[in-house]
Amino acid sequence: MPREADPDARWLGPVFHVAFFLLLGASLARFLLRHPGEPRTPWIITLSLVLALLYVLGPSLGSRPHHTRRPTARRLLWLGAVVAAWVVLVLLAPSFAWCAVPLFYTGLRTLPAGAASLLVGVLTVFVVVAQLRLSAGFDPNLLLAPPAVAALATAVFVHMERQAVRQRALIDDLIRTRRELAATERREGTLAERQRLSMEIHDTLAQGLSSQQMLLQAAARTWDSEPTTARGHIRTATEITARNLAEARRFVHDLAPADLADGASLPEALRELAARTTQSALPAGLPPAPPDQPTVRPAPARQPAAGQPAAQQPAARSGPGPRGPVTVRFREDGTPVPLPDRVASALLRIAQGALANVREHAAAATVTLTLSYLDDQVVLDIADDGRGFTPPPAPYTPSTLAAPAVPATAAGRGRGHGLPAMYARMRQLGGTLTIESTPGEGTVLSAAVPLEHTP
Repeated sequence: MPREADPDARWLGPVFHVAFFLLLGASLARFLLRHPGEPRTPWIITLSLVLALLYVLGPSLGSRPHHTRRPTARRLLWLGAVVAAWVVLVLLAPSFAWCAVPLFYTGLRTLPAGAASLLVGVLTVFVVVAQLRLSAGFDPNLLLAPPAVAALATAVFVHMERQAVRQRALIDDLIRTRRELAATERREGTLAERQRLSMEIHDTLAQGLSSQQMLLQAAARTWDSEPTTARGHIRTATEITARNLAEARRFVHDLAPADLADGASLPEALRELAARTTQSALPAGLPPAPPDQPTVRPAPARQPAAGQPAAQQPAARSGPGPRGPVTVRFREDGTPVPLPDRVASALLRIAQGALANVREHAAAATVTLTLSYLDDQVVLDIADDGRGFTPPPAPYTPSTLAAPAVPATAAGRGRGHGLPAMYARMRQLGGTLTIESTPGEGTVLSAAVPLEHTP
């Protein structure tokens, strides 16, 4: 912080300037009253005016910058002229010795501490000599008091100056730290918003676009043979497009999902999501896709027999299979309790992202969404009877999903954003995300949020 910005320097400087001119005027008046008609009077008046003019020019030259210990050459010449004029005045009229006090301050403000102390010592010698000349006899106070006062004033000023330097350094550090913190917060805010948008896009638009792609491909393959069915696919794709547009507008403005708008509860939104996903699933019996399009073949819906373990399901699930019709069911267990908006939104987005992964990678025929209200937490389970995979170690990040132990289909074919997004949502809420899966035996994803610690 420069001196000019120091509030103390703004008022302390004018005080010393006023004191100097008062002392200069009082010294001139005393000389004129005590020595009327003296031959040296014109010289005294002229030197007084010169000294006053030089002192007035001082502020225009500026003071020594706080970041350097060397004053400018012009400032040194000015200070030398002021001191020389004062010394001549003191030699001609000892009454002007009292003007040395403001000059102490000027020297200390202009010169480094060592040079300023030397200047103060020289000025003090002239003050002592002048006082002894004015005294009728020898007075010890006149010999000892000025040096003591000068030493005390110099010590106090130097101490305050060093304190000010340390405070300026501390303030500079604080300002720099605050700027760095602000920059860090801006970067974190940008990354957080980017993460929010990427999660929203993955859990909403990506799922809708995937469904639209399958429906439009199905419509293209059945346009000539089954025009009514093809038009039905196009109508369904149009509805999904409209819904995706509404979702995009809402998450850009950081609003709740469309399924939770108008006061809808999480169970209602999950039930609607299950019905919509089942309805928009690609129907069976479609002809094969052309060679230049992705293979989309229907997989017959198989339900496990009562008591039959998942491992006894047909082995065809474990291989790279087609995406086909998916039946999504919703169940609700326990006594429903009101959930905070953040919890409801996060669980709904996790369900949307999980269903998108199931439809794109799992080749499952049945998916069950189970919302359970326990004593201290709410748990959402998404279980499918698809091909399964080897779960990555938590925390779920793109780097862990890229590990060789995780198939590309499990990680979104190298994209690996679905599980990290779900994990990030649970981490923000203080919850947990667990995955249980084995190749060929389906997958169960569980998201649990504590109710008593929900932000």
